[in-house]
Amino acid sequence: MVREVHNYSEIGKLNKVLLHRIGSEVEGLVPDNFARLLFDDIPYLKVAQQEHDCFAELLRSNGVEVVYYEDETARALVNDSIRRSFITEILDETPLTSENIREALYDYLVELPADALVKKVIEGVRKSEIHGFQPRTLADRINVTYPFYMDPMPNMYFTRDQGACVGSGISIHHMSTATRRRESLLLKYMYLYNRDFAPEGTQCWYRYEDPVSIEGGDILVLSSDTVAVGMSERTSAVGIETFAQELLRNSDFFKVLVFDIPKKRAFMHLDTVFTMVDYDKFTIHPEIEGPLQLYEITLDRNGEVVVDSMTDRLKKLLARELKVPSVELIRCGGRDTMAAQREQWNDGSNTLAIAPGKVITYERNNVTNDLLDRKGIEVLTIPSSELSRGRGGPRCMSCPVNRDDL
Repeated sequence: MVREVHNYSEIGKLNKVLLHRIGSEVEGLVPDNFARLLFDDIPYLKVAQQEHDCFAELLRSNGVEVVYYEDETARALVNDSIRRSFITEILDETPLTSENIREALYDYLVELPADALVKKVIEGVRKSEIHGFQPRTLADRINVTYPFYMDPMPNMYFTRDQGACVGSGISIHHMSTATRRRESLLLKYMYLYNRDFAPEGTQCWYRYEDPVSIEGGDILVLSSDTVAVGMSERTSAVGIETFAQELLRNSDFFKVLVFDIPKKRAFMHLDTVFTMVDYDKFTIHPEIEGPLQLYEITLDRNGEVVVDSMTDRLKKLLARELKVPSVELIRCGGRDTMAAQREQWNDGSNTLAIAPGKVITYERNNVTNDLLDRKGIEVLTIPSSELSRGRGGPRCMSCPVNRDDL
């Protein structure tokens, strides 16, 4: 069992990863709540689970220890006091219309053992499960036809976003949308109370309580010196600076590069348009090839933050930062504009490197996969007809905990 949090690259051999096996929370999706729960479609659960199990088994067969959010969070809820605190924080982040409903939910959840409690928080609490509760006030009756008191967390299987393991520490994120914010509480309790997951002395670069947003899909560990962060639709400038200050003052990293990417759904996070696959190779969405607005965050000799702005082409910038003669940018979909749009929609750029030059991708992105293969990248594919409906790829579905150094 790998215990140490250790992640100083995007491509070092992957030793341990945190996943969430997609569960019945996605069966709480209906077209009426797509916008609320950030989905465009409904995965067929049985097939989605089979696909996710293929993903986990492929990781294991390549020497990766796979751990799951439900199991690791349940291990953190070791006594009544911690479980009650967890429930209280979950309810604090749940939009409820009355104190009566909050009390009924608390009474229901507090009776559950740790493993059932975590499962229930993820899958949501339907009104039909709270037996004996009678709406008494106007506030109790608001949204009476909506089936849930506590919404499910269908985005939970994208474990990249709730937090990130960077260097020897963990970043626990304040997610940008209320729908996803509760997800990070599971990681917070794992960090605080599960010593197998986060041994004593594991540092924390960002805290759930910080009031501004940052999400893990925007964080890429370029090297042992440099972390890249996307300033995106879901990661704020203030969130990046808060993260950078803590990281640079308390670790061996000395630079955070900020990529100012378009603030729209197609560019949701940096890793939806840009991932590292080898020492000198990246997959990219063609729209970020041109000159980019970039910011460099470092510390001066007094430990104060210094922010410099620059505009540069991606290839030149990456070669300089990685100290290699040149880098190759492999376009999602190649030069076929229709294939590029189609495969970008299905996360063709969202690759998970499990070793230098060895990646996991969705099998449906055959144009991009063939390009990677021709560039000398070993491509391992997983089925994805249902998983891809959530608009996230293998990198989105994984939170690396431990990698070998390069």
